[in-house]
Amino acid sequence: MQEIFQVFVLAVVQGLTEFLPVSSSAHLILVPKLLHWQDQGLAFDAAIHLGTLAAVLLYFRLELTAMTKDWLRSLHTRQRSANSKLAWAIIFGTIPVGLCGLIFNQYISDLLRSTLLIATTTIIFGILLAIAAHFAKQQRNEYQLTWRDVIFIGCAQAIALIPGVSRSGITLTAGLFAGLTNRAAARFSFLLSIPVIVLAGGYEIIKMNHATTTPAWEYLGFGFLVAALTGYACIDLFLKLLDKVGVMPFVVYRIILGVVLLWAM
Repeated sequence: MQEIFQVFVLAVVQGLTEFLPVSSSAHLILVPKLLHWQDQGLAFDAAIHLGTLAAVLLYFRLELTAMTKDWLRSLHTRQRSANSKLAWAIIFGTIPVGLCGLIFNQYISDLLRSTLLIATTTIIFGILLAIAAHFAKQQRNEYQLTWRDVIFIGCAQAIALIPGVSRSGITLTAGLFAGLTNRAAARFSFLLSIPVIVLAGGYEIIKMNHATTTPAWEYLGFGFLVAALTGYACIDLFLKLLDKVGVMPFVVYRIILGVVLLWAM
C-alpha cells in the first residue's frame, strides 16, 4: 500500500506541476525529500510524463486535429491558414529547447540539480512572471503570434532546462511579454509542451532500455492514469483561474516554495 500511495502522490504532483507555472522539478525533488521516499526510477518518470502528454492531447484534441489537417495541407498547397501557422509556430518554437537539451543535458543532469539552485530559480522566475503580468498589454491571441514572438518564446522555453525555472512558467512569462492575453499565453504554452513532453519521455524510455531492473507495470499504468486525469483537470482549471485571478497567486506560491526549499536544505 505504501508504494501505491507514493505512486499516486507523485503522479498527482506531476500532473499538476507540468502545466502550472510552479516548477515540476522543484516539487518532484521537494516531496520525496520531505517524505523520505526513494527515487521511483526511470520507468516511472516515463510513465507519468506520458500521462501528462495524454492529458494535453485529449484536452486540445479538436484544435490539434484542425492544426494537423491545415499543416499537412500547407505542405501541399503552400498556403497557410491560422491553424497551420500555429502548427509551424509550435514546431519552430521547440527547436531551441531540443538543441539545448542535446548539447547541455548531461551537464544539467550532473551539475544543476542542487536544492539551492532550484530554490533560487523558483523565486527569481516567479518574480519575473509577476513583472510580465504587470506590464503585459494582453492584446493578442495565440493565432496572432509573429515569428519574432515564436523565437522569443522558444528560446525562453530552453531556459526551463535549468531546474526550478518551470517550462510552463517561463513560456507563460514570455507570452505575456510578447503581448498575448493570459489565456492565449497559457494555451500556447500547453500546445508547446506536447513536443517537449514527447522528447523528454522518449529520452527517459531510451535510458530505461539500459536499465537492468524489470518495471512494475501495474504501478506504471496506475501512475500514467493518475497523471493523465490530474493533468487534464489541471489544464481546464488553470485556464479558468487565469480569467478570474490572473497569475499572482502562482507568483506568491513560487516565492513561498522557494523559501521552503531553502529552509529544507
